[in-house]
Amino acid sequence: MRDDFHDDLAGLLGERVLLLHPLRGGDVAEAFRVDLAGGRTVFAKTHRRPIPGFFVTEASGLLWLAETGAVQVPAVLAVRDDDSEKTPWLVLEWVPESAGVAPDETAFGRALAELHGAGASCFGREDGRRTGSRGLPNEPCGSWDEFYSTQRLLPLAALLRNAERLGAQADRLADGLETVASRIAELVGPAEPPSRLHGDLWAGNRIVDRDGVSWLVDPACFGGHREFDLAMMRLFGGFGPAVFASYEEVVPLAAGWQERIPLHQLAPLAVHAVKFAGPYPETLARALRALGA
Repeated sequence: MRDDFHDDLAGLLGERVLLLHPLRGGDVAEAFRVDLAGGRTVFAKTHRRPIPGFFVTEASGLLWLAETGAVQVPAVLAVRDDDSEKTPWLVLEWVPESAGVAPDETAFGRALAELHGAGASCFGREDGRRTGSRGLPNEPCGSWDEFYSTQRLLPLAALLRNAERLGAQADRLADGLETVASRIAELVGPAEPPSRLHGDLWAGNRIVDRDGVSWLVDPACFGGHREFDLAMMRLFGGFGPAVFASYEEVVPLAAGWQERIPLHQLAPLAVHAVKFAGPYPETLARALRALGA
């Protein structure tokens, strides 16, 4: 543990740090449980080489989710990533996780429907801030098909072409994403207004507290199609059927949503293929084939 982390974090919080306990999980940031002299415990994370505004963007996303009152998110206590001379930090309220307590999936499904229903001013972000470990663009767009093709599929195709570890497979996958982008209008289904999305909603970004309440963390927020969050939730599992059933009781999905799941899983699968390789290129290829690409 770097000794200067203690002093730097203490200066940011205005309180002496007693203990920095490293936490597992995450492939981008270093995370810690922090015990403070005043008796508080907080969560803090830093990043060795963040893209500009990395933690400010995450903090603004948490506040954007919180302002709806629909879902639980940890309070933002401090954030700094605009000073090249100092360590970047994001400090959040500590959320005690459950030890074997089952999540209230019905309540979470309803809360997620309410979150999405809070809406967004555009597809993308008004501030245009990039999100995620690959800094994907979020320029404001007038429709979901425009956003998903220009701000996700085409930038990810470019990243795939530069992913040397994927070899010849990289170009084939990039070609597939570009084909889908060219046909996007016929694939996205009925038009809907932009929903307020978490943007990276896999089970690892949900904390279940001691009362079974779900808290959302690590957002990559933007205004988008609600099916995007729901498809991400289905990609890696970890959410029970009651979540989706209660969601549909509040706001039913448009006809054909099942066939659009592979479409909305293309973006996270492409990110994982670029970052990790492993099984993800073939999983991405199967999703592309399901879309005729």
